[in-house]
Amino acid sequence: MSKTIVIKLGSSTLTLGSKHLNRAHMLEVVRVIAGLKKAGYKVVLVSSGAVAAGRELLGDPQLPAVLSSKQLLASVGQGRLIEIWESLFAIYDIHIGQILLTGADLDDRERFLNARDTLKALLDFNIVPVINENDAVCIQEIKVGDNDNLAAISGVLAEAAQVILFTDQKGLYTKDPRKFKDAKLIREVHEITDELYELAGGAGTSLGTGGMATKIKAASTALKAGMELIIASGAKPEIVFDLVKGEGEATFFKPTHSPLMVKKLWLSTMAKSSGQIFIDDGAKEAIIKNGASLLPSGIIKVAGEFYRGSIVTLCDLSGKKLAKGISRYSFDEVDRIKRKKSQDIDAILGFDHGAVVVHRDDLVVLGS
Repeated sequence: MSKTIVIKLGSSTLTLGSKHLNRAHMLEVVRVIAGLKKAGYKVVLVSSGAVAAGRELLGDPQLPAVLSSKQLLASVGQGRLIEIWESLFAIYDIHIGQILLTGADLDDRERFLNARDTLKALLDFNIVPVINENDAVCIQEIKVGDNDNLAAISGVLAEAAQVILFTDQKGLYTKDPRKFKDAKLIREVHEITDELYELAGGAGTSLGTGGMATKIKAASTALKAGMELIIASGAKPEIVFDLVKGEGEATFFKPTHSPLMVKKLWLSTMAKSSGQIFIDDGAKEAIIKNGASLLPSGIIKVAGEFYRGSIVTLCDLSGKKLAKGISRYSFDEVDRIKRKKSQDIDAILGFDHGAVVVHRDDLVVLGS
C-alpha cells in the first residue's frame, strides 16, 4: 500500500523572501516530488502563492489594504500559479489536478466527501493534487484560515501518513531563533500543550498569513487524526528524503496511532449510528473473517434514515450487531441497490460513489 505524504509550501518558501515566485526553487520542489513518486509515494501538494503570483503578473500594483484587494490578486494569480506548476511538473511527465477549497466545503458533509473522493481519485490515477484555499471568493466566515491548517485537513482527506510544512525556519525552537542565538531546535513533540503555543510567535513574514502558532494548531489536527506532522525549512527541498525516514533537522510531531487505527477507534467507541443495514450470511463471513468491504449484493434490508457519510450498524438477520461503518450511500439509495451487483449501481441510481456500500477501511468489526 502506497504511503501518502502532504507537502505544504508557504509564500515565503515559494518566493524565497522576495515579492515574486522563485521558479528555480519551485522546480527543485518538483524534482523532489518526482523522486518521491518514483520511490512509490503518493504526494499531495498544498501550495500558497496565488496572491504573490497575482502581484507579479500585475506589476506590483498599489492597492488599498482591504480584503477585496487580496481577492483580486488571488483571482488573477491562481491561474498563473497553477500554470507554472503544470509547466514544471510536465518536465517530469507528471500530471497535476487543481483543488480549491473553502471552509464551507469542509464543514458540509456532502461537499467534504466529494472533496475526499476527488482527491483519492487523483491519487489513484497517479496525479498530483495541488490544493489551495479559494481566496478569490473567501470571506472570514468561510475561510479555512491558513494553508497550514488546510494541509492538515488535506491529510485527513487523503488519509496521509505524514504532513510536511515547509517554512523559513528549521522547526519549532525553545526561543525565537531570529532574536536569541541560544535558541534550540525541538526535535520531537508527542503532545500539544499551552507551553508550546507560548513558544510560537506571530506571522513569520509579511508575505504569508501564518506563523509558528498556526503550524502548532495544524499539528494538533494531524495528531488527532493519527498523522505525523513535520515542520522543516523549505530552503533545501531535498531534505524531504530524510524527513520521510524520520531524519534531518526538523520538528517531528509524533502521533500515538496510525490514521486507520484512529478511525477504527472512533468508529468503535465514539461514533453514533444513524441506521442499520441487515446483511446475509455470505456478507457476514466476508466481513468478519476476510476483512472485506460490504457490497450491495449482500444487503437484505435497511432500517432508519441515514445519509452519505453517516455511521451505520451492520447486523445479521437475527439483529445481532456485527460491525459499524461509514456508508457511501443514503438509506433510500441502499434500499434501491440492495441484492444488486456493484456494476449495476450506476444504471439504478444514475450515478455511483464506488462499488461498495461500506469500505473495509471505514468499517470496524464489533464481535465475532
